Amino acid sequence: MLIDWYILAPAAFFAGMVDAVVGGGGLIQIPVLLGQFPQTAIPTLFGTNKLASIVGTGAALWRYALSVRIPWLVVLPATAAALLGAWGGAALVAWIPRETMRPMVVVLMIAVAVYTFMKKDFGQQATRQLGRADRSKGAVFGLIIGAYDGFFGPGTGSFLIFGFIRLFGMDFVQGSASAKVINFATNLSAIAFFASHGPLLWQVGLGMALCNLAGSYLGTRLALKHGANFIRKAFLGVVCVLIVKQLLDLL
Repeated sequence: MLIDWYILAPAAFFAGMVDAVVGGGGLIQIPVLLGQFPQTAIPTLFGTNKLASIVGTGAALWRYALSVRIPWLVVLPATAAALLGAWGGAALVAWIPRETMRPMVVVLMIAVAVYTFMKKDFGQQATRQLGRADRSKGAVFGLIIGAYDGFFGPGTGSFLIFGFIRLFGMDFVQGSASAKVINFATNLSAIAFFASHGPLLWQVGLGMALCNLAGSYLGTRLALKHGANFIRKAFLGVVCVLIVKQLLDLL
């Protein structure tokens, strides 16, 4: 199998950089993998994408954890519930067509973009202390996001960051760091699922993972150096790209 590393390597690097800041690396990696391996089964390519992504996500999580106070009181219940929700969401595919979600997701993304753009102080600093009641609230949030990720998926990282800021008063740096915990756990679960349903492209996935790791290092460094305002701008950019992509898919 001929591997065009001059295409895959830059794509994985840029995906890792974007993913480390606000998520959305799959928007870059998946189309490239589909274009490079058109005859390969979709589960194999999706699993290979997760394999490439999880290394960068894990590295970003580690860097954030060393520099940012992650509110584990909320994040751990949300992560456990997200794993359960992802399984339930995947099971829903057999009952409801995925495409029924697309119009609603476009509306939600537009609402998220407009709200973030209009509210200039949104996510610029943490606005409240978390309490015990937020633990169950976090579990419900994680369950819903996990179910969405398992059933449909696009924009999960953006919805996670927005939810952590809007519901729990985090800033963009904390929200992005917290989202990485759930991203890492659900990526690990997805790799196990896809690997059990067909062979992964291990050589491709591991090679891309190294590039993703390098991009993740740069992205995390930029996010920690420039703070919440930088992440806010990157967040709006990724959400706008997601909106355009979903509208094109609808049309």
